[in-house]
Amino acid sequence: MFRRVRSRLRDASQVDKRLVRRSAGLPPSRADRVLTALTKSANHGKLWFGVSAVLALRKGKTRRAAMRGVAAIGGASMSANLIGKQLFPRRRPAAELLPVHRRLTKRPTSSSFPSGHSASAVAFTTALAMESPVLGLVIAPVAAAVAYSRVHTGVHWPTDVAAGAAIGVAAGLATRRWWPTGTDEPAIAHPHSALSALEDGEDLLVLVNPGSGVDGEDPTGQIAEYWPKATVLTPSPGRDLVEQLRDAVDSKAPKALGVAGGDGTVAAVSTVAAERQLPLVLVPAGTLNHFARDVGADGIQSAATAVSAGDGVRVDLSTVTVDSQPARWFINTASLGGYPDMVRLREKLEKRWTKWPAAGMALVKILRESTPLHLRINGEHHLVWMIFVGNGSYRPKGFAPTTRPRLDNGLMDVRYIRADVRFSRLRFIAAAITGALHRSVTYRHFDTGELDVTVIGSPVAIATDGEVGPEGTRFRFRSQPAALGVYRAE
Repeated sequence: MFRRVRSRLRDASQVDKRLVRRSAGLPPSRADRVLTALTKSANHGKLWFGVSAVLALRKGKTRRAAMRGVAAIGGASMSANLIGKQLFPRRRPAAELLPVHRRLTKRPTSSSFPSGHSASAVAFTTALAMESPVLGLVIAPVAAAVAYSRVHTGVHWPTDVAAGAAIGVAAGLATRRWWPTGTDEPAIAHPHSALSALEDGEDLLVLVNPGSGVDGEDPTGQIAEYWPKATVLTPSPGRDLVEQLRDAVDSKAPKALGVAGGDGTVAAVSTVAAERQLPLVLVPAGTLNHFARDVGADGIQSAATAVSAGDGVRVDLSTVTVDSQPARWFINTASLGGYPDMVRLREKLEKRWTKWPAAGMALVKILRESTPLHLRINGEHHLVWMIFVGNGSYRPKGFAPTTRPRLDNGLMDVRYIRADVRFSRLRFIAAAITGALHRSVTYRHFDTGELDVTVIGSPVAIATDGEVGPEGTRFRFRSQPAALGVYRAE
């Protein structure tokens, strides 16, 4: 057996040498400079990080592709450079095999096998293609040129490049274990609901948050352009937004409520819309727009079309009652424990590390500093680090839920991390990193229409849609099927 392996390795080595000699025999051309510059630009993934930064400027599948690409590069680079090169030491091609003008002035000294540049290039391309086949096709020639440039400049054998490419494909595909491929399709909602058709925004009351979004652009001008007859409000400083809206509804008696802002503003307006049984006109104008994305509100133009025609759907919302206080509505998530802090820290770290690495670092920090909660969950005693409740069933089923395929099943997504298992935090983090949460004893997940949580000990605060709410010891969560009508174009 070993003789056959050695024989095949010798054969591969002979093929490598023949291919390198053929490459070295190519006549000088402008391609020499281009390939040299390209191979240098891909050092440490700089080329791909630059491309991903440009792609991330556009929301939707383009941004998702960029983020997945960066994650794939991380996996490919670690596999090729930290594992592959250590396990399979190999000499690089001799510089004398190539013409002087094609040799790199600074040749790498690490093992030749496998090619880290090829692994990163192919991983990035594979990840892009998973979210957007068109982007994958556009980037593929560049990735292929980077891979070949390693042979052209004499720093890798062809089999090094082939092995690196195989690692890249595997790293790109492996991202699905933690992060399912996205979709631009809106969540499935309750059957089409005929809403009031409002010509030029007549009888429409719109709350505009001028400071929403990355650049703080004020959408008031667009609102006036599309709905000149609408009444426009802005948040009053120092006043509770929900109370302000309730007073405005009492005085204006609108047929529909509109909102242009981020998730926090949308949550406040949705609360009043659900209470007063008014349909919602949703204009995404925030940084993340989770609810708008899932509902299928992709911009003011499509919203204006739906409002004019009276087209829309109904979606589920959820409520939480804290002790004997009035129920609080939430459109995205509610949580107890360290989850809100984890989300805020993750969003801060995302600017430098992208979403998934940032989520991992935030989780480690919060778990290290948090205190376990003694709870009764639906009557059963549990010791947990944090508990998450989502309005609707989220994907993926790991620690960083991102999208909802449906908002019509009357269910809430419940997840918590057990603290009554030895080394629970370490075991949970290990399972999250390896994508094995579904088999971890420290992680629990289920869908339900009702959830009762009682805190044994001092009161704790509830967080709904990123806003910290009142403290209490009993929290009753309920799904509210078809609670909100939303204008959405057919």
